[in-house]
Amino acid sequence: MSDSPAPEIPTHGRAVRFDHYGDREVLQVVDVEVSPPAAGDVLVEVKAAGTNPGEAAIRQGFLDSMFPATFPSGEGTDFAGVVVSAGGDVTAWHPADEVIGWSEQRSSHADFVTVPAHQLVAKPRGVSWEVAGSLFVVAATATAAIAAIGPKPGQTVVVSSAAGGVGSLVTQLLVVDGVDVISIASAGNHEWLRSVDARPVAYGEGLADRIRELAPNGVDALIDTFGDEYVHLGVELGLQPDRIETIIAFGAAAEIGALSKGSSDASTPEVLAHVAKLLDQGKVTLPIAQTFPLTEVRAAFELLEQHHAHGKVVLVP
Repeated sequence: MSDSPAPEIPTHGRAVRFDHYGDREVLQVVDVEVSPPAAGDVLVEVKAAGTNPGEAAIRQGFLDSMFPATFPSGEGTDFAGVVVSAGGDVTAWHPADEVIGWSEQRSSHADFVTVPAHQLVAKPRGVSWEVAGSLFVVAATATAAIAAIGPKPGQTVVVSSAAGGVGSLVTQLLVVDGVDVISIASAGNHEWLRSVDARPVAYGEGLADRIRELAPNGVDALIDTFGDEYVHLGVELGLQPDRIETIIAFGAAAEIGALSKGSSDASTPEVLAHVAKLLDQGKVTLPIAQTFPLTEVRAAFELLEQHHAHGKVVLVP
């Protein structure tokens, strides 16, 4: 339970929609009907919802073969908010409960979202709405990526785009587990990476040599959160394909036989609750780059798609 007042049961709300593939200009914020939740479902008023690169790729049609859109399409997976009402057979959640959750229907970029009850966990009081609302995808993706390579305490793991949404959490979860992390990021993010006990290294020409200087005895694995070049960097560093994991460079992974585990491999309430607890305890942080109102969803994705934001870009309806 929480101190939040129970929201009024709505009949309408705003939601992000697009009716064909394209650039950010296809995104519209429209008025939609809100229906009472069916048996087993929960209706939540969204307080914050994260944005993710995969959502931009889906909207542009780049993932049509794997994740085709049905138009008009909504978007958004992450969210945190306050329970409005619960459908029949739901006993775990009640109006005014503060929750973190995820949608598998591309529907969280909205004022209200309806999801199955098992896709919610309690929001810890010490976790802000912005952090909670952008947690699920990065928590599941980071957990799956780390599990894929199974690093042991004392081993050295290289992480690309280590100050980004997923990369920053991968880095910290590895450090919590006693892993030595060499984090690839721009110089402007090095101070933050040192603050979480990672060893930063700048990307660009000569990267492999700079990593060898930091790890003269070699590295044990690489987790890529950015693109093809880092999968090939793992090969250059002498790693076997089963010690290279990427969350995004699927073509390069298939080419060399590297791993490509993603959020679907760790999409469980237990994973979400575990990472939320670590955040509440202060053992990890989730940087927030910037928040935007729902009406500025195009601007939010413009920042996201520049790939230079430190942390999460969040919509706050």
